[in-house]
Amino acid sequence: PGETFTVANRPAFLYLPPEAKRTKPQPWIFYGPTLEPYPDQAERWMHEQFLAAGIAVAGVDVGEAYGSPKSHLVFDALYDRLTKQKNFASKPVLFGRSRGGLWVSSYAIAHPARVSGIIGIYPVYDFRTYPGLAQAAPAYGLTEAELTSRLDEFNPIARIDVLAKAKIPFAIIHGDDDKIVPLKENSAELQHRYKAVGQEALVKLIIANGQGHNFWEGFFHSQELVDFAIEKARGGK
Repeated sequence: PGETFTVANRPAFLYLPPEAKRTKPQPWIFYGPTLEPYPDQAERWMHEQFLAAGIAVAGVDVGEAYGSPKSHLVFDALYDRLTKQKNFASKPVLFGRSRGGLWVSSYAIAHPARVSGIIGIYPVYDFRTYPGLAQAAPAYGLTEAELTSRLDEFNPIARIDVLAKAKIPFAIIHGDDDKIVPLKENSAELQHRYKAVGQEALVKLIIANGQGHNFWEGFFHSQELVDFAIEKARGGK
C-alpha cells in the first residue's frame, strides 16, 4: 500500500511512514529498480522496518535503463518533487537490488552530494556482467562497439572512485555463488576500488556463503542493511 503518481510522464510510488512517525524534513530511501514487479513481497519486511522507523521509500519506473544518463532526468524529477514540494531530506539513502545497483550507483556518481549512503542486495555495478554490453547499449542510445569504447564514461564500476572520494558509505549483501551477478566483478570490485583510495572502512560487504541470485530469506531480512539504511537516512536530514 502506498501512493502512486506520475512524474516526468513515468509511474512512481511513495510509501510514507505512519503520520506520528513523520518528520520534517522527511528522511527517505530512493529505491531501484522500480519496475512492474518491483518492489516485491520478498522486500516487504525491509520496507516495513523502514516505515516503522519513520523512513519513507520512493521510486520511479525508468524502464530497463541500466544506469543510462537519460534515466537521471526522471530521477531528478522525482527528487525535485519530493525535496522541493514535500519537504523531503536532501540526502536520501539509495537502495539498489540486482540491476537496480546500476540505477542507483550511476545516479550517485552523477550527484554524490544528494546521497547519504547506498545499500544493495546482490547489486550490479558492472554492466558488462549483467545485462551485458549488447543488451545495455540500446538503453544508452549506442551500439555495442560505441558503448565498449566509452566504458570509462558510463560503466558505474569504472567511476566508483567518485563515490569513494566523496566518502559515500555502502552496505551490501551478496552471495559468493552468484552466477548472474558475480560477486567478484561487482560488490567485491567496488570494495577493492574503495580500498585503493584508502576508503575501505566505508564499505560493509556481507558475503552470503553458498548463495546465488535467489530469494534466500537472508538477503531480505538483513538487519545490518536495515539498520545502516535507517541510520544514514536519518543523517541525510
